[in-house]
Amino acid sequence: MQLYMKQKVFSIRAKFGIQNAAGEDKYHIEGKILSVGKKLTIFDAADNEVAFVKQKVVSLLPTFVVEIDGQEVAVIKKKFTLMKPKYIIEGQNWEIEGDFFGHDYIITENGTPIVSIHKKWMAWGDTFELDIPDESKEVLALAVVIAIDAVMDNNNNTLSIGD
Repeated sequence: MQLYMKQKVFSIRAKFGIQNAAGEDKYHIEGKILSVGKKLTIFDAADNEVAFVKQKVVSLLPTFVVEIDGQEVAVIKKKFTLMKPKYIIEGQNWEIEGDFFGHDYIITENGTPIVSIHKKWMAWGDTFELDIPDESKEVLALAVVIAIDAVMDNNNNTLSIGD
């Protein structure tokens, strides 16, 4: 399943949609403006909450928690490195590698792709293509990608998906 995220270029409040390959709205994400730490809620097309991503504000390095059905299912942490950024996904047997600054990376489980992320260039605003082979992992994969982008945004202080 391919999903497309196009962030709004000039958005005061974090709110953007996720479309499928046919251009139909599949999910939308809303962020809270006045909160301690970033908080992003993922809704399906019927406006049901399917995942919640929140920042742990008391941590040495940026850390985000993914909750589904009120249960913590993954914790995304940035590792301390001097060169390229590295991330850990706790709670899942997932590994992540690639070019995070270029938004071109892949998350795998035992060598099997969970989601690959590619930034589409030459578009107004940032557009990201997510390829998720296993539809049963779609919501969790989407939430983890949102959390990674929020960690990157935290570090760079630039406009990104989580803003």
